[in-house]
Amino acid sequence: MAYEWIVDALDETWSSIDRSLRSRSHEVYDAATPCPGWSVRDVLSHLIGFELMMNGEPVPEHVGSWPAYVKNPIGEINEAFVVAFRSTPGAEMLDLFRATTRKSLERLRGLDVEAWEKVGWSPEGERPYHRFQETRVLDSWIHLQDIRDALLEPADDHGPGEEIVVNRFEAALPYVLAKKARAQDGTLVQINLSGRLARTVLIGVDEGRARALASAGAVPDLEITTPVALFWRRAAGRITADAFLHASATDVRGDQVLARAFAEGLAIMI
Repeated sequence: MAYEWIVDALDETWSSIDRSLRSRSHEVYDAATPCPGWSVRDVLSHLIGFELMMNGEPVPEHVGSWPAYVKNPIGEINEAFVVAFRSTPGAEMLDLFRATTRKSLERLRGLDVEAWEKVGWSPEGERPYHRFQETRVLDSWIHLQDIRDALLEPADDHGPGEEIVVNRFEAALPYVLAKKARAQDGTLVQINLSGRLARTVLIGVDEGRARALASAGAVPDLEITTPVALFWRRAAGRITADAFLHASATDVRGDQVLARAFAEGLAIMI
């Protein structure tokens, strides 16, 4: 099957959400999550809604103003589904989640290579379909962690979803440094991530553009050492820049002004 690893990551992540909520009381669906403005039910509504849309269902009509945490057209689509499902009992939501994601997996497993590589609409703009579905893994995996946090049951999840999330956030670091933190030419930054997916990332800035480097011939202007779990939580906007920089497990050496700008810009999830 084409791009089997993406489908497997979605299947594993969605199955983990199902297991996390199975046999829970209806109260847990109202628990607040780290995702701004959303409860467990709202997170589930968003995941269901996006898959319904991918399976051809229309976006619900929304009446009235948007909450402050809705900042773009994708957020409006998400919130329209959230509002539409807000009065639906939790058990019904979980049943609908199972049915909807099962249909999505069946559809994805039936696609050929040409369909996976076709360029079309995605939340990031025009992208190949496999890139779009990889983004669905990232979104779903982060929301799995939102649900676990809301249930006060955080857990390490060392599966393909985590690998996709960390790899995608790592790939965005040059953009964060050059475009969001506005680092000057000649700036060298080293990010050390600890944990199962540990890695060291060197990024240099030249002519206004940043790129990953294999090695550095100079001492970095900024070196940040932090666990993988704190890294992805900040990149997903689930913890503040202060929480990221001042965590006991985070060590910051060098340019403190740049560290602040980098940490602020690191929240990159739509």
